[in-house]
Amino acid sequence: MRIVLLGPPGAGKGTQAKVLSNNLKLAHLSTGDMFRDAVKSGSVAGKKLSEYMQQGLLVPDETVNEIITQKLKDESIQNNFVLDGYPRTLPQAVELDKFLKSNKIPLDYVIYMQASEDVVISRLTGRRVCEKCGYNYHIKNIPPKKSGICDYDGAELYQRKDDEEETVRRRWKVYSEQTALLIDYYAGKAILREVDGDLDVDALNKYLNALFQNENLS
Repeated sequence: MRIVLLGPPGAGKGTQAKVLSNNLKLAHLSTGDMFRDAVKSGSVAGKKLSEYMQQGLLVPDETVNEIITQKLKDESIQNNFVLDGYPRTLPQAVELDKFLKSNKIPLDYVIYMQASEDVVISRLTGRRVCEKCGYNYHIKNIPPKKSGICDYDGAELYQRKDDEEETVRRRWKVYSEQTALLIDYYAGKAILREVDGDLDVDALNKYLNALFQNENLS
């Protein structure tokens, strides 16, 4: 099964992608994780990526396309993957379709997690990340047992620069202007399914599991 998760930053794509990856035995391909790995490497490309991410701007299409298509050339994941955070623009979607068509691996589903601006801002500005293991918390929804400290390794938690409110609002604006065009694009291909991204994690996961079960039985 090949799935794309669409939606604004904070809609819960990463969380749901991880659950779907486990439940459906899919490779979880996250552009966010790939980008952060590049930034941590300290490479020239990583430094450029860092500038875009900290400003809440989209990384240029050519760069993103190259990273993703290179990953999808791995035959071991071509039949079963969930894309989290890509495509984000119409040119990216067109390029992805070209690659998938040339390799005869079309998408099965595009899930649009529609979330409201207020919910997105609350989720992202409240997120805290372990500086050691990378585990995500939320100051209200998923707080650590001890404030500011990771439950698993005792390392300090921090707020990512791209989760600060000013940057989050900029990210929302960028999403609204560019990524929303993808909805019509995929709706025209009859593979788009819309879900309520404002639902909490468990409720949304139950809905998605039921959705895929029904789709597979139909």
